[in-house]
Parts: sequence; C-alpha cells; structure tokens
Amino acid sequence: MNHIHSRGRRLRSSAAVFLAAALLASGCRGVPDITETSAPAGQDYEVYTEASVQARNAFDEFTEELFRKEIASDAISLHYSLADPSAYGIEKAASAFGEGSLEALQADMADTRAVQEELRQFDRSLLTDEQQLTWSVLDSYLETALMSDGLELYSRPLAPTIGVQAQLPILLAEYPFYDGGDVEDYLWMLSQIDVYYGELAEFEKEKSAAGLYYSDTTIEHLIQSCESYLIPPQENFLTETFDEKLAGLTDVSEEEKKEWQSRHTALIAEHFIPAYQTLIETLSSLKGTGTNEIGMCGYPQGREYYEYLVQAATGTSYSSVDELTDAVTDRISSDAAAVAEGLTPELYSEMLTCSFRETEASEILNSLQLQIEEDFPQLPACSYTVKNVPEALELSLSPAFYLTPPMDRFQDNVIYINGSEQYASTPLYTTLAHEGYPGHLYQTVYFSSVCDDPVRHLLSFPAYTEGWATYAEFQSYFFDNGLSPELQDLLMHNQAVTLGIHALLDLNINYYGWTRDQTAAFLEETYGITDQETVDRMFEAMVDNPSNYLEYYVGWMEIQEMREQAEETLGADFDAQAFHTFLLDMGPAPFSLIRTYFRSWLVTAPLTQKAA
Repeated sequence: MNHIHSRGRRLRSSAAVFLAAALLASGCRGVPDITETSAPAGQDYEVYTEASVQARNAFDEFTEELFRKEIASDAISLHYSLADPSAYGIEKAASAFGEGSLEALQADMADTRAVQEELRQFDRSLLTDEQQLTWSVLDSYLETALMSDGLELYSRPLAPTIGVQAQLPILLAEYPFYDGGDVEDYLWMLSQIDVYYGELAEFEKEKSAAGLYYSDTTIEHLIQSCESYLIPPQENFLTETFDEKLAGLTDVSEEEKKEWQSRHTALIAEHFIPAYQTLIETLSSLKGTGTNEIGMCGYPQGREYYEYLVQAATGTSYSSVDELTDAVTDRISSDAAAVAEGLTPELYSEMLTCSFRETEASEILNSLQLQIEEDFPQLPACSYTVKNVPEALELSLSPAFYLTPPMDRFQDNVIYINGSEQYASTPLYTTLAHEGYPGHLYQTVYFSSVCDDPVRHLLSFPAYTEGWATYAEFQSYFFDNGLSPELQDLLMHNQAVTLGIHALLDLNINYYGWTRDQTAAFLEETYGITDQETVDRMFEAMVDNPSNYLEYYVGWMEIQEMREQAEETLGADFDAQAFHTFLLDMGPAPFSLIRTYFRSWLVTAPLTQKAA
C-alpha cells in the first residue's frame, strides 16, 4: 500500500499484493461506462431487472468481504487508510506490518489468482456504471499483479530511498493519535519492527541463495540508508514526534503520557535500533554474492520481471516496452527541440539567475491555490501542515513528499520538505505544485470528496498519481510566478527533457542491458554530460530503483498526449477545467483503461459544455 507520494520517490508495499474492494456501491462521480452497452439504443436510463439486481447485490457482497479482509491485513495500512475502522466493521489488524517472507508472497499470489477468478464470474454488463468501472480497474490491477507469478524472489522490499527500511520510519513518525488506543497500537507496532525486519532479512538471504542478489554498490547504498536510523532514543526523531502527538491528546492524564514516553524510549532502544542493526549485519554478510553489475535484465528472468514492473508502474497504453521506449524517445526529442529553438544568450543568462516570486512554503501554497481556480475544479475545505525532514534523514529521503491521509479523514494533510544542500537547486515553487496544489494533495482531496468506493483509494496505479503530480508541476511553470513567458516555456521543456533522460536510461539499462560505459557514452554524445560522478549516480539510481522514474515521466507523457489530442480535436471548444475534471473523476486507473474512456469524453465534452 502506498502512503507516501514524493517528488522523485515513492513508498512500495513490502510484502503483499494489496487487494481491496468496494464496501459502498455508489461509486465515483461523473464516469459513465462506455466499454459495453448497458441499455438499448436511445435509452438513457439504467434498466433494473431481477438478474441485474441480484448481480449488483452479489458484487457488493463480494467487494465488501474482500475490502474488510485486505484492509485489516496489517495495522500500518489500516490506520493510514481509515481513521475509524469500526465504521466499516473492522476492529483489529491481523499483524503490525504484514509478512515479509517468500511464503507470504507466494500465498498472496495464490489469493490474487483466486480473487480474479471470482471477479470474472460476474456478468459485467449487469452491473451499474460505477460497478463496471470498479470491475475493470480491479481486474486490470489483478492481471498486472499476476504477471509476477513465480517471480516473487525478484521483488525488492529494500531499496536505497524508496524501500521499506527508508520510509517506514516516516509512517511511524506521522502515525496519527486520535485517542489513547492509537498510542497503544503504535507502541505494539514498534515492538514488532525487529520481527518484521528479521523476515525481510531472511528474504534477502533467499534472494542471494537463488543467485538474484545485488551488486556490492547497491548493498552499500542500502547499508548507508539503514545507518541513518541508528539514532539514540533521546535524539531520535521518533521521540520528538511521539511527544508532539501525545501533547495533542486531551483525554488522557499526564501520568499516562509519562508512562507511554518511558515505554517508547525503551522500545526504540530494544526493538527499533536492533531492527536496523539486523538489516545492516545481513546486508554486510551478503556482499560478494551478487554478480550482476547491470540492470534488471542481467538476472535470469530479469527482462520478464522488468516488463511486469513497467506495467505495474505505468499502466501504459503502449502495447510493449519497445513501443513505449520509442514514444519516450520521440517526446524527449520534441522537448529538446523546443529548448534549442527557444534558447538565446540573453535567456540563458536569465535562466541562471532567475527565481520564482514566492519563496516561502506558506506563500507558495497560498499563491498556488489562487492560480488554479480557473483551470481546475473547486476543492472542498481542507488543511495542510508543512514539515521539515529530520536533519538526520535528509540524505536518505526525497526532496519532498506528501503523506496520503485516511480516506475518511482527507481534510488533514502533511507535506515534508527536505532542506538538504543536495536539493538546494530544486525550485520549491514547482516542488510544492507537485506535492500540494494542484498536485498530490489537491488530487487526493478532490478524489476522496467525489468517490466513496474504497477500492478506488486502495489500489495503486503509480503513473496516474505521479504522472498527475508531474503534470501539475510542469503546469506551474506557466502560472503568474514572476518569470517571463519565454523563460517559463524554456524551463518547463528543459525539466521535461531532464526527467525524460532518466526514464529513457531506466528503460535502456534495465531492459536493453546498457552498461555503465554505454550509459556514459550516450550521455556524452547526446547531451554533453561528461562528469563521471554524474554518470555513476544516474546509472546506479536506475539499477537500484528499476521502473521508478517511469512512473513520473510516462504518467506525465500519457496525460500530456491526451491534453494535446483534446486541444487538437476540440479546438475552440477545449476547456482546461473540463479536461482536468475528467481525469480527476476517473481516479487512479491504468492509462490503457483511461484512454478508452477518454475517447468517449472527446465526443461528449462539447455537448456537455454547451448544455451547461
């Protein structure tokens, strides 16, 4: 389950293929079914027959049972997904963090196949429009998950910046305390982290024994990530956030708070720190066991697994990795041509010294909210808090990230900003457009306000989510932000080229087998990049995090292609707010499915606008 959305990184689920389904049948606003005809020609209302009523009730029962089972599989996902699980008939989670063993992954795969078989027993044409959409999204999710059947040992719960070991502590730090029971649950979870990490350590050993382990370079990156969390209890950022959250509880005594603080300090010393020491010891012992010095394709079934990763990460409408690579290459060339055409000596000088008008986080977010009023649908009332990444973790985490709130408490949002010097050149303005308005925060709050179908909030389609945030980031270059129009255009296309290069390297290194030397030659010949440290950093990032950059670039590319098609097809009838509303109402889904609905929207959009 993904709870952190970040500019450049994301949190991946560590153990299970996370499934859930709808408890409520009312579904999402404004998304009619267009993949099958559910009513005779000329009939614009739904037909209720005995067969359809039975099918719809059965589908609700199926999704309700699935939702309750999966949402309660681990406490961290349950609490971050629902502030009040009891409203859904859920009292306790089965475990703290889920299971990290190979056996658990294999069992999850078997469950996935069983769920898909049960799903496909439903006659989709008898369902409501909203149920049909849920059916299609869930079926696509399950079908993609099954691409990795038999390849469970290729999964990577640990990764230098997007792995469980890097981001689970942030989820613990931000674990909301609504009452004293949440404090007890949190302390119990903290007592289980060394058990969970012990399972992950055993999984790493099994990967190594199967000849699927990482190079020593990647292992060293993982060790460095783990070392960031070896912080004494008194200085640990978890202690600071724990005390802050306790201070916000008004229905417990000071004696209770002091007792909890004492237990918390002991748990960090006895469980949290030893959990990271265990990982470090395991990783150190596995040095020298990995012989693959290139990308994912260097493993026996690596190309096959990477094809799964690409589909899981992007849900792309392109039918193969080859076609996707061609599309990425063409888009980069187009943006690079725009940069070359627009660049002048004067504009280059301006680019080196320019700055956005607003520079403080609160000022930027306030400005962004005003900037989006015309082209984006209205957002319901919500709040946000901007926090700084703990200094001890700056080198291990992203430039910024957004924490997804529970679906039943979407009004409370948190954005983290990393103050590390390594991100000093990253504009805060566009970063907060990505994480805040109209990016992750805006997208999450909007969809939560229009969709009460829980499965749509639980199933992860990273390229839709990260692609939207990247699209929002790129759109922010053209806001009234103190930059000249010429510079706005240049900076946006330049950023698109930069991100595109990373996506193209991801594909070439992990699927086509580029070596470090081939990567260096490509960067020098094509983009004039000769600094070996830069080359090494880019190559290693793709090896460490295969498919990660595709989420951002391919997601943006799919959305941008749809916008360009809409502008060309609709001409003067194109309305940016209507286009954005369509995408937001669709919600997280694969682009292969979204494109189907989009073709229908292109036909109906002008009629809808004229009627309005």
